[in-house]
Amino acid sequence: MADPGIVVAAVIERGGRVLISQRRPDRGQPNRWEFPGGKREAGEGDRDALARELREELGIDLEVGDRVWTSRAGPLELRFYRCEWAPGLRPRALDVAQFRWVRRGDLTAYTFPPADHGLVKALAARRDRPSASWGPLQ
Repeated sequence: MADPGIVVAAVIERGGRVLISQRRPDRGQPNRWEFPGGKREAGEGDRDALARELREELGIDLEVGDRVWTSRAGPLELRFYRCEWAPGLRPRALDVAQFRWVRRGDLTAYTFPPADHGLVKALAARRDRPSASWGPLQ
């Protein structure tokens, strides 16, 4: 059984753009944009859960790096991790409606769940800084 209290998500950058995905219309918070990820399953650590979610949602294998943001949504704790993009990967919309590569400064034009708003604003504010220099955003 999944731990209902922890959700993990990826902040993935490539060429100054961030990968975001759109929730399917048949899921909670339908059609909202989000950072790819999902709930941990029983016995999983954050990094293993996030790696699994990226494979299930987008068909990609990435190394999960450091946590850069944490927020809360009711009983859930959302943990966001930087993931390094690997050349040659080709994401596919397997368990998401679609995905896009978006400039950090344009993230605020998309409708995200309320728990993501702080991270979206922090990334948009750092639109001119290389991703390697941001470290933890909070």
